[in-house]
This record gives sequence, C-alpha cells and structure tokens, in this order.
Amino acid sequence: MDIDLDRLTAWLGEAPVAVTRYPGGQSNPTYRVDVARGSYVLRRKPFGVLLPSAHAIEREYRLIAALHPTGYPVPRPVALCEDAGVIGAPFYLMERVAGRTIWNGAMPELSPNERRAHYLAMVDALAALHAIDPVAVGLGDYGKPGNYFERQVARWTRQYRASQTDDLVDVERMIEWLPRTVPAQDRVAIVHGDYRIDNLIFAEGGAQVAAVLDWELSTLGDPLADFTYLLMNWMTQPDGRSGIAGLSGGDSGIPTMEEVVARYRTATARDGVPGLDWYFAYNLFRLAGIVQGIKQRVRDGNASSAQAARMAERVPELAAAAWHFAEQAGA
Repeated sequence: MDIDLDRLTAWLGEAPVAVTRYPGGQSNPTYRVDVARGSYVLRRKPFGVLLPSAHAIEREYRLIAALHPTGYPVPRPVALCEDAGVIGAPFYLMERVAGRTIWNGAMPELSPNERRAHYLAMVDALAALHAIDPVAVGLGDYGKPGNYFERQVARWTRQYRASQTDDLVDVERMIEWLPRTVPAQDRVAIVHGDYRIDNLIFAEGGAQVAAVLDWELSTLGDPLADFTYLLMNWMTQPDGRSGIAGLSGGDSGIPTMEEVVARYRTATARDGVPGLDWYFAYNLFRLAGIVQGIKQRVRDGNASSAQAARMAERVPELAAAAWHFAEQAGA
C-alpha cells in the first residue's frame, strides 16, 4: 500500500479493516476504505510535484458537499484533510455508493432496451446538473466570470506548456486557432468537466444514475462543454471504453447522436445546439493537454496508474484529431 496506514488509522480514529486501491485513477488515486462502521472512498492528490491548479481535490469536496443536500446523485461527503503530513498528500473521504460501474460504452452485457435506458439516464443526469442554480447552492463563486471556453483554452494551453515534452505541429496550430474562434456563451451552469460513462455509478437494479464521480475538473461555465464532451463518445472508435462510433441506432438500443441532442435540448429548453466541429476540436485539444500532463508525470515517476505510460503516447493522435475537426470548422 502506498499510503501510511498507521497515520491513516490515527486520523480515522480506528483501524481500517481493509484498504484497497481502485484500478484506473489517472489523476487522483482512489481507494476503498472499509472500517467497522461502514465503507468509504478516499481520494488523494498524487505524491510529488504537481502542475498548478491540477488535482484539486479540495474543490471536489466543496462541490459534492454543495450538491449532496439537493438530492443530486453524488456521494455523501465525510471529511476533508488538507494536511499532506497525514498520508503524504491532501485527501478526502466520501461515503461509498453501492452500484455498478460500466466501463464499456457498448454495454455488451445489456439488452438493447437496457442500453437505451442507461444512455437516456446519463443524458438526463447531465441535464439535471445543468439546471441547478449555482448561487442557490452556495457555488456562485465556484468559477471565474467571462467566456468559459476562452478561459479553458488559455488554461489548457498553459497546462500543456507546463508539461510539454515534444514539438507537435498540430498542437501549435490549435493553440493559434482556438483563441480567435471561441463561440459566444449564453448560459452559466455547474460544469462537471469529465462527464463520461465510467465516472458514473448506476443503481444495482436498473438504469438510474446512483452517483456522479470525479469532480476534479468541475467549475462554472458553459454547459455545452459537458454536453459536447459527452457527444465525443459517438465520434470515438469503440475500444472497450466510452467510444461508440458506429454502434448507435438500429437494433443496438444505443440512441443516435441526433436522439441524444434532441433529448438534451428538450430537458434544458434549448432552441438548438450549434455546429459541433469547434467543440469537438476544443475537447480533443483539452484531452491532449490532460494526457500530456500524464506523460510528464510518467517521466517524473509519479503517474498514478499502470496504464499511464500507454495513455501518454496518445498526445500526437489526439492533437491530429483535434486539428481534423478544426479544419471541418473552417480553419
């Protein structure tokens, strides 16, 4: 175990029956902590030197503490520890939510009707998040004012530069093109920042979303950031993860992108959704920035997942895909 169990025991006030690290967790390592009175989930920052503003578990904790009383499906927050001296990095505890994690967007183990129900529940949960008034839940200052995408393009450019290891033409093109083509913003909502199927827990006996997890990238901003990020699944090749390109419609049970757009529009009272190519280009650029950070952590020796090294090699591929959509958007 890579955390000090003696110190954790002292902080908890009782010895854990078991501590198990979850697989995945490219960003913030996550553990199941079983004690006599129940089960919790512990999320901590990675050890070592970190990029500025990255791995903001304190923001995660504040967010779920604000949302939980509203009935929105997030785990119950238990405690935040900002003292890195306890286990080597700041961390927080939340209640463990029982249910199912679906890693493969194709959902091969489910029937067509079940697949459809799960996807529609996922869209509805996102629309419900975007309907929450940030001010009403004490999150009016959770994000900066101004155009969200403008801020995010600047942020991910800085993050990429801070962890840059190679000179990639497609990344440089995106860094030049994105800031001067940012679309207007007409709404402000709580933005999850990484809304995808494996960050959800579904109820044991049905398609209901029991919990939305991994709020590290959450902020206030344009809800289209979340929605178009979700739509990227329909543009991504199936690989046993969230990509479902070519799998939707027909007898699959998986709704088409057009159906998903229509359902989200209805749920959020939107007249329409603008051209998607700019948003797809942005989302891929952002993902390239995230993966570049993972690549740097691999080189520094503090990557938090066994799959990190393999993922780190995807930066050129992601940058090329981003520029492809930029060209379709008129670049």
